[in-house]
Amino acid sequence: MLQNIIRFAAEPATGSGFSFGSIFAASLDPLQVFFTFLLALIIGVIIFLVYKATFAGVMYSRSFNISLIMLTLVTSLMLLLITSNLALSLGMVGALSIIRFRTAVKDPIDTVFMFWAVGEGIAIGAGFYDVTVYSVICIGLFLVVIGAVKVKGAQSYLLIIRYDEVASATVKQLMAKLPKARLKSKTVRPNGIEITIEVRLKDSETAFVERLAKVEGVYDAALISHQGDIVA
Repeated sequence: MLQNIIRFAAEPATGSGFSFGSIFAASLDPLQVFFTFLLALIIGVIIFLVYKATFAGVMYSRSFNISLIMLTLVTSLMLLLITSNLALSLGMVGALSIIRFRTAVKDPIDTVFMFWAVGEGIAIGAGFYDVTVYSVICIGLFLVVIGAVKVKGAQSYLLIIRYDEVASATVKQLMAKLPKARLKSKTVRPNGIEITIEVRLKDSETAFVERLAKVEGVYDAALISHQGDIVA
């Protein structure tokens, strides 16, 4: 009797094209699958190039950038399967709900790129190809323009100076000339003083570090790129 019920559910009803089996199974067009993966690969490579061109962190991770391409491809695959098979989509929702990702993301902009890759993969897998093309062009151009403006403007740096007590007055005079300088820390040791100052400078304004290092009583001066923003 159970076999008859299953056979009845799989066969279409008399006089109609509807069947319960058609809800739970559908074949994918190989040409559509190929085009979907090809478009996902192209979009993923565009995201890869935009991330590499606009990266402003300390250490560039090529493996993370490649993962953005894979994220676009895998997301488009998942959406293809979900939209073509109702039973599989329900099972996939349950399976993904128990997955926990614990990879630490150091820079918030990396999270934005991950969501961008996932969003493009969803659009491609769902068949919204026009939305995919328009969105990747708009978002990509926006990030490139913002990155170019940031590079040309002033950058945040941490200035670390170690000096003797006799050079305190000279160091204070030089620090007073720096724009938007903020004292972050000061360490006093028996053999000298170490201070860390947050400054915002252009690339053409970093030559003062050499002059500072030549001051009598200054042991060394280091200028380190800093990704934080100075609060006015």
